[in-house]
Order: sequence, then C-alpha cells, then structure tokens
Amino acid sequence: MNDRICDREVRVIDDDNTQLGIMSAAEANRIADSKNLDLVKISPNATPPVCKIMDFGKFKFEMQKREKDARKNQKVTELKEVWLSMTIDTHDLETKAKAAQKFLRNGDKVKVSIRMRGRQQAHAALGVEVMHDFYKIVEQDSVIDKQPTTEGRNILMILSPKK
Repeated sequence: MNDRICDREVRVIDDDNTQLGIMSAAEANRIADSKNLDLVKISPNATPPVCKIMDFGKFKFEMQKREKDARKNQKVTELKEVWLSMTIDTHDLETKAKAAQKFLRNGDKVKVSIRMRGRQQAHAALGVEVMHDFYKIVEQDSVIDKQPTTEGRNILMILSPKK
C-alpha cells in the first residue's frame, strides 16, 4: 500500500475503474496523493503488478460490513440428542418424537440414541426396530443422515431436517 510498493513498474487502475496504463510506482503514488486516496496493490503476481487508486479505509469498512451481513445470514445447526430405551412404550416414544420434531423444525440435527444394558446387548435388532418406529413418527419432518447402527453398547441414528 502507498509508499511500501517498491516495484519498478505497475499497471494502475483509477478509482472509477478506468485503466491509466503502466507507470512507475512513484508516479502512481503522486496521482493517488493528488486525489487524497491510497494506492493499493491488488494483484501482486501479475506482470506488471496491478495497483488500484482507492480509499482504503472505506474499502476496509465495506468489507467488514459485508462479512458481518454474511455471518448474520448464516444458520448454525446444532446437534440435539434424544435418548430412547429398548423397552419404551408407544406413548413415551410419541412424546420423545414430538420433542425431536420441535428440534427439526428449528433447523437442528437430532441424534437418537439407545443405551443397551445387560442382556439387551444380545438383542440389538430390537433396538434398531425401536429406531425405525421412531423414524416413522418423525418421517414428515426429517431425513436419515446416518442409519441406525450398533456401536458398542449404543445404537445411534442421526436425523436432519427436510429442506
């Protein structure tokens, strides 16, 4: 920027995007100073390097404003968790499904988990069946990201909201 540009020749673009041509860096700095603006190197790898005459403070402010607007429009998705058991009753399953639907409508992902205890580990297929029953209830609001799988003592399934 400004006096720190030490290239012999630079291609200069004016503040209204018209090309002024190739000139020495000192001459380009003089033109920028006469307009009370900054000389900023835009493309240092080009031959010759491309510099633009602009108000750098204003440019920096507008960039920060654009980044702030981009962050504001982003939706951060959280991973909410719903715990079930292999011996869950239908009404309790519906209650848990209602909570999961609320999470999905808010745009969050839902991790559905079952922890198997004792003899339940020998019958993991029953737990997977409970997961499928749960998905049938929340099917209109969700898509399965990760199918129900047995991982050690747990059965896990991840649901994401429908677009």
